[in-house]
Amino acid sequence: MKAIALFSGGLDSTLAMKLIIDQGIEVIACNINTGFGSTKDRLGHMKNMCEQVGAEFRSVDIRDEYIQEVLFSPKYGYGKNFNPCIDCHGKMFEVAKRKMEEWGASFLISGEVLGQRPMSQNRESLDKVLNLSNCDGLLLRPMSAQSLEPTIAELEGWVDREKLENIVGRNRDRQMELAESFGLKDYEAPGGGCLLTDEHFSRKIRDFIAHDTFEVADIPTLKYGRQLRLPDGAKLIIGRDADDNAILKTIENRKYIHIDTDLFGPHSLISANASDSDKMLAAKLILAYCKQNFEGPQVLDFGEEKITAVCDLSRKDATKYFI
Repeated sequence: MKAIALFSGGLDSTLAMKLIIDQGIEVIACNINTGFGSTKDRLGHMKNMCEQVGAEFRSVDIRDEYIQEVLFSPKYGYGKNFNPCIDCHGKMFEVAKRKMEEWGASFLISGEVLGQRPMSQNRESLDKVLNLSNCDGLLLRPMSAQSLEPTIAELEGWVDREKLENIVGRNRDRQMELAESFGLKDYEAPGGGCLLTDEHFSRKIRDFIAHDTFEVADIPTLKYGRQLRLPDGAKLIIGRDADDNAILKTIENRKYIHIDTDLFGPHSLISANASDSDKMLAAKLILAYCKQNFEGPQVLDFGEEKITAVCDLSRKDATKYFI
């Protein structure tokens, strides 16, 4: 017997897998990549949690499908920011269901806890997710199973319902007890791992779609660096630190050109169609973020174009353009 678990890397989904694995069922931990997870690389952490409970880790990339079908037209709307949580969960379960035959699985599981999140995990929302994904009966939620209707896995006797949990609400005492009893180490504290729940990131998306069509290649351009919108409409991204600079240098996106300088300072990107006026302003703003050990005009490489500018603006001047 085999099950596919929707796996975020968090404690709840890890515990849900362990409860099923302890009943002799093989579990594949399926992490759905929408593109809007943390800016940190969590692959090592997710694999570590899977190893601790004995689950096989696999990842499925749905970034393009997510943008085309969910992000901008959610049937059940958004949460506080740009987070279409109900539709997002529905899409994830739909994708996992597609994988069942290929991966030889008989049912699905998730770490959702009834009543833990006000928008996406109340009873009505959990039912909406089932309807969206057409997974009614297939999806078992081990953490709250005894407070929910029995699923196929329970009714068929594949899983012993009495060995599942009855957790309801936001209190996490029972999760802590389970984590200790299972000997889990290095698990994450609860928190929003999705960038779409972040107010600042949501503002950056809204700004972007007001000026351009959003594509998969645009996702990393919103995750890193200071984000500025210049007077003629160009988008300027200025690296914050060495880590930002390293990532920005790797971005390949036809909508942007890279800006380099011999000075000690940030790596930057600017819209490929930026006006001459915006390019000059961008050059001055970038110089303001360089280490101030230079004098006079400086040459910056805007792709194949060289622009000479003087540093007559400050970092405070840049704030008026922040998104």
